[in-house]
Amino acid sequence: MDLYQELILDHSKHPQHAGLREPYDAQVHHVNPTCGDEVTLRVHLADAANGGAATVADISYDALGCSISMASTSILAQECLGHSVAEVLQTYAAMKAMLTSRGQDAGDEEVIGDGVALAGVAKYPARVKCALLSWSALVDAMARAGADLAAMTDEDSLPTLEETR
Repeated sequence: MDLYQELILDHSKHPQHAGLREPYDAQVHHVNPTCGDEVTLRVHLADAANGGAATVADISYDALGCSISMASTSILAQECLGHSVAEVLQTYAAMKAMLTSRGQDAGDEEVIGDGVALAGVAKYPARVKCALLSWSALVDAMARAGADLAAMTDEDSLPTLEETR
């Protein structure tokens, strides 16, 4: 078993920041109708201090699904917690680009951290939604919490309404 397979299995068996917590600013529930993966995700944003950017203070979730979906959700929490909304949106865009590349983009570990372990998913289009489910849910939750999504540098990278449901 290679390092990436081990990392995916570890995240799916020992998810980071799992369990719904309070306080939270927004909660969303997303389902992948293709395979039945589900995630209820809460986000708590810290207000910008001294003119700084809003920060993701907490991400909590309750998820059911395949190991790819579970691992991706755990990786999301690990990589996005404590980062500014703009940084989280950049991470989302990098994950989406890697996962929709059909194997042409191996991902940038500096941007997506453990998310590079999911690069192989891009070769299996039916599994891409499994890996992106929680990421789309996070963008949806941040928008509902009042985050300024204009911080996204490439608006085409934002999920469509269909992707956030």
